[in-house]
Formats: sequence, C-alpha cells, structure tokens
Amino acid sequence: MPPRKLTHFDKTGASRMVDVGGKDITSRFAVAEGVIVMQHETLETIVDKKIAKGDVFEVARIAGIMAAKQVPALVPLCHPVALTKVSINFGVHEPDTIIITARTEAVDRTGVEMEALTAVAAAALTVYDMCKAVDRGMEIRTIRLLEKAGGKSGHYMLKRKRAGR
Repeated sequence: MPPRKLTHFDKTGASRMVDVGGKDITSRFAVAEGVIVMQHETLETIVDKKIAKGDVFEVARIAGIMAAKQVPALVPLCHPVALTKVSINFGVHEPDTIIITARTEAVDRTGVEMEALTAVAAAALTVYDMCKAVDRGMEIRTIRLLEKAGGKSGHYMLKRKRAGR
C-alpha cells in the first residue's frame, strides 16, 4: 500500500484545516487507551478511595469527558464535532497499573479519534494530579488509538497487543 498523504498541509506545505464540507454525515466512533503505572500502594489508595482530593476515578472520568468536548480549542486544525457519547472506563491491573479506555461517538462529517485520545490523556493527567502527593514517580504510557469506524477511511482496529505495562 502506498504511503498516505498528510491532509493538514496544502501543495505548498502550508498548514490548513481540512475541508469536510463535502463529506458524508455518518455514525462514527473511536476507542483509545492509556496506561498509567504507579507504586502498588498508590493503586491501593486509589481503589480504596482514600486519596484526600476525592474519588480519583470519578474526577478523572469527568476530566476526560470535558476534555473530549474541548478538542478544537486544544488541538490546532481539529473540527468541532457534535459528540453524542463519551465514556471513560478504568481497568485496575495489579500490582501497579491502571488502563484508561475512552470511547467517543458522533454522527458527523469527521472522525472522533482526537476526542478519544484527548479524553484518555486528560483522564491520565487527572489521576497523576490527584495522586502526585503520594507518588510523584507515576508514569503515563502508551496513549493510542485502539479502534475507529465510520467515514471514508472505514474501520481500523489495532492489531498489536497492549504495550507499556
């Protein structure tokens, strides 16, 4: 398969916002994940809801949802998308890992991959912020797209196993 052309540059190399006006409105979704690794004791404290700032998962969930709705303000050249759904889930993997998964959905002319990726990043940063007083050595790793569907480019699913643990 020949390499695909970068779409955010014109023939002269100048940055541009892609014209999506002629694209079909279709159902679209994207799923992204991120990994955050920490000390075992930190993970226990999160799960037991003993972080002084509150319920880490619920605050991080809200942060991820809010971030998904703000992507055009955060990432240059992204189109505003009328999101119909954003969900954030947390998987606890003993002894020291949380896997954050975000799913975004819309019926629109452009995809929602950036919204899912941004949601994961914001949720992971919120976990870090809420827990940094007990573990400054936490590591946010491997934020990536797992799956997307809808639009001209069709369905994509990551074929590699999870990394970063």
